[in-house]
Amino acid sequence: MSEDWGHFDEDLERARVAWLYFIGGQTQQEIAQRMNITRLKVNKIIGQVRESGFVQVNVSLPLTDCIELAEKVSARYGLVDAIVVPDLDDYLEQKRVIGEAAGSLASDLIEGRDMGVGIGSGRTLSFAVRSLRAKPKSESWVVGLTGGVTSGSATNTFEVATAFARALGVECHYLTAPIYCANPESRNALLLNDELTDVLARTEIADIGIVSCGALAQDTSLTQIRVVKDNLDTLLKRGAVGEFMGWFLDARGQAIDHFLNDSIIALPPDKLKLKPISVLVSGGIRKIPIIRAILRAGYVNRLVTNEGVARALLQGPR
Repeated sequence: MSEDWGHFDEDLERARVAWLYFIGGQTQQEIAQRMNITRLKVNKIIGQVRESGFVQVNVSLPLTDCIELAEKVSARYGLVDAIVVPDLDDYLEQKRVIGEAAGSLASDLIEGRDMGVGIGSGRTLSFAVRSLRAKPKSESWVVGLTGGVTSGSATNTFEVATAFARALGVECHYLTAPIYCANPESRNALLLNDELTDVLARTEIADIGIVSCGALAQDTSLTQIRVVKDNLDTLLKRGAVGEFMGWFLDARGQAIDHFLNDSIIALPPDKLKLKPISVLVSGGIRKIPIIRAILRAGYVNRLVTNEGVARALLQGPR
C-alpha cells in the first residue's frame, strides 16, 4: 500500500512540475522554490516529461489534487462540472490560466452545435479566447450580456464578445448602451428602443452564458466607473460582497436594494440561472465572497477557478 502511494505521490509531483513549467510559465528556479525541491530535480522531471510524450499542446498528466477539489466543489454546490487550476503567485498569470481553461471547456460545449453564446466581460474572459478552438454551426451567434463602460479596453464586454465571435466565426450582437444609466427612468427610456430590446431578448435566449465576477475593490474596472466609485461606500454598507454581470449581490447572492441595480442594462442573474449551460470563470482570494454568493444562489452550473478559491469554498457554511 505504501509503495502504491509513493508512486502516486511521484506522479502528482511530476504533473505539478510539468503544469507549472509548460502551462504556468514558471522558471525552473521558481518551481524549485515553490515545491521545496532542488532545481536539478525540476530539470530532470521536465526532461522525463518531454521524452515521455505527456506534453503536447497541453499537459496531459492529471493534476489529481485539483481534480479532487473540483469534484468536491461540484458536489457541495450542485454543479454539473468544475475545473480547478493550480495557484500561481502572479496575479495576471493566474487570470490567464483560469481563462484558458475556460476556453477549452467552452470549446467542448460549443463544438459542432447551433447555439447562442452569451459572453460577459473582464480580463479573465479575455484570456479564454486564446484556447477557444470550437467550430459551431454557421447559424450560431454571440451576444454581449451587459452594456459597456465608457472607456475602451480589451476587457470591455464589447471587445470580449467581439473576440469570441471572431474566434468562433459567427456574428455578434451588442447591448449598445452604458451598463449603468443615470437612474431607472433613463433605463426605461432606453428600453423603448426596439433594437436594444431585441438584443436583450437574445441575452435571455442564448443557450450558454460564460461570465465572470468582481470584488468591490478600488482597482477593478467596474469600480472605476464614476457612478460606481461615488457609491462604493453605500454599496458596501448595504451588504454588497461583489458584482456579477454588473449586479451588486449580498452574501446570499441576492441583488441589494440600490438604484444601480435598478438602472442596469444587463442580463439578470435569475435569467442566467435558467440557461442549460452557465459557466462562472473567476479566481483570486479577494473574489471568494462573491463567488460563494453566486454558487449559493445557484446562478451557474459550472465553475472554473483556482485551488485557493476551491479550498475556501469547501470551508465554513455552504
